[in-house]
Amino acid sequence: MPMITVRYTVPHPGADLRPPVSALAARLAFEQLGKDYALTTVLAEPAESSAWFTGGTPLVEAGLSAFWLEITVTAGTNTKAETTSFVKEAFSGMNDLLGPLAEHSYVRVHAADGDSYGYGGRTQSGRWAEANPDGAQDCRGPT
Repeated sequence: MPMITVRYTVPHPGADLRPPVSALAARLAFEQLGKDYALTTVLAEPAESSAWFTGGTPLVEAGLSAFWLEITVTAGTNTKAETTSFVKEAFSGMNDLLGPLAEHSYVRVHAADGDSYGYGGRTQSGRWAEANPDGAQDCRGPT
């Protein structure tokens, strides 16, 4: 049940990229992190290229695209290899979608504690406890 936020900019805005950006992020969460596609939420937000700076220089001057993707997942539900693969594939996929990327485009996989993260008014740990009433010690919660 990840929540994904993607801010992105392209030097020459054209077609609405929110649908393909959202689809890419959700697909990668499913393929690389094993997240339930039906429960994945994405907020895609374009940013003006003149508002994106690296080292004090507007990105628009370089003629490059850039993005910031942040995904929140329940801690302990992914391995280091899965997370590494997600970061790599997100950069590659966004490069294909947005055009040449500035190297300073970022992906953050935020692993939140299951006691402090949830949806629908219930924490992930609470969901796990409801699904596992035998009281097992592992309460990382569902992905």
